[in-house]
Amino acid sequence: MSEPAVLVAREGGVATLTLNRPQALNALDQALTLALREGVLAAEHDPAVRCLVLRGGEHFMAGGDLKWFSTLVEGRSGGENRVQFEALIHEVHTVILALRRMPKPVLASVRGAVAGFGMSLMMACDLALAADNAYFTLAYTLIGTSPDGGSTFSLPRIVGQKKAMEIALLGERFDAAAAERLGLVNRVVAAASLEAETNKLASRLANGPTAVYGRTKALLNGSLNASLESQLQREAEAFAQSASEPDFREGLAAFLEKRKPQWRR
Repeated sequence: MSEPAVLVAREGGVATLTLNRPQALNALDQALTLALREGVLAAEHDPAVRCLVLRGGEHFMAGGDLKWFSTLVEGRSGGENRVQFEALIHEVHTVILALRRMPKPVLASVRGAVAGFGMSLMMACDLALAADNAYFTLAYTLIGTSPDGGSTFSLPRIVGQKKAMEIALLGERFDAAAAERLGLVNRVVAAASLEAETNKLASRLANGPTAVYGRTKALLNGSLNASLESQLQREAEAFAQSASEPDFREGLAAFLEKRKPQWRR
């Protein structure tokens, strides 16, 4: 019996999805696409999950599985390939949309190869921790295709247009320190400490005010496409909703009583 393409673990309010194709450096194929989508959507809709962690083993993800891609194009016309690959990309894009809209924090924990769709997946997460042995490349142009996974949306917003062009067009490899300087990851830690640091941050997020995190995430994700006026209105509505809930009273009381708050949502 074959191993599942994604391993699912739960501890308290933290759900962890571990990509599990180590022999292929977690390269994306149909099985991994479907398992990743199932795991992400389950976490999105499970109210007991307060933080989602995405991780790999020795490598996060080395992009798409090129051996599998070769079997898909063999003997098929250009038109047939266009149809099948567009359908495949739409399947994996459901994962990106779910990560962005999920009203709870999503943490990427990466080491080793973070390439192609692996970079797209990491950028779709809210926060990212990287081991100091992680290395990054968008890589799509190196195999003769344009990017997917929302990377052309995320990348210029994170690093700026010129640097995004450089990363996307040249496909050059860069290390974790460069990724941190560019703002692609939040922190770089020693490879031996990555799991412990991930658990610490995930636990902190899972024990925070999840509903408020969700509203904050939605405000930030929508801000770059909004006018100042519309963003101010959305902020007012979100603040008012938060102020109507018990966690706001608890936050105020905890601050005044000089204790840690006990969040309910």
